[in-house]
Amino acid sequence: MKFLSLVSLILIIMLSSCSTVRVASDYDKQANFNTYKSFAFYKPGIDKAEISDLDKKRILRAIEADMTSKGFIKSENPDMLVSIFTKTRENVNLYQNNWGWGWGPGWGYGWGWNPWFWGPNYNTVSRVTEGTLYIDLIDASKKELIWQGMGTAALTERVEKKQEKMNKIVGAILEKYPPQIK
Repeated sequence: MKFLSLVSLILIIMLSSCSTVRVASDYDKQANFNTYKSFAFYKPGIDKAEISDLDKKRILRAIEADMTSKGFIKSENPDMLVSIFTKTRENVNLYQNNWGWGWGPGWGYGWGWNPWFWGPNYNTVSRVTEGTLYIDLIDASKKELIWQGMGTAALTERVEKKQEKMNKIVGAILEKYPPQIK
């Protein structure tokens, strides 16, 4: 029973670690974030992002939806420009399974080492592509970076899940905007 609980706990931790978005943000302490009411996408910056045009569209849709839900207006004459930058990294995970059973002299129960041990002993290798999305908010008149948010998460290759994943990543990043200035 203890073994089953331990395996369940490990599985839950592994699955939840794959679905989380790790987020960080930074901002210009001199910027007055109350003055920014409108935004537009900064095409030269977005064009440099090394991802497919389809993924760019997914990200931009998610950013636009999140910004408009916060009360910002998409405009031809914006207060703020939005740019993105991406990075990917492949992680290789190795899991060793040395579970088994055995017999020998003595009495009792529980886990332990036994020289008369036998059982499955195998390794599992998995590869996870992790993506990092940077969202830069730039003062349109000064052309200066005023806020940057970054989110890192495991990426999915399933087309039907990509927009959902992008929405989750962008939402987690933009949750930090505007910064809570003290």
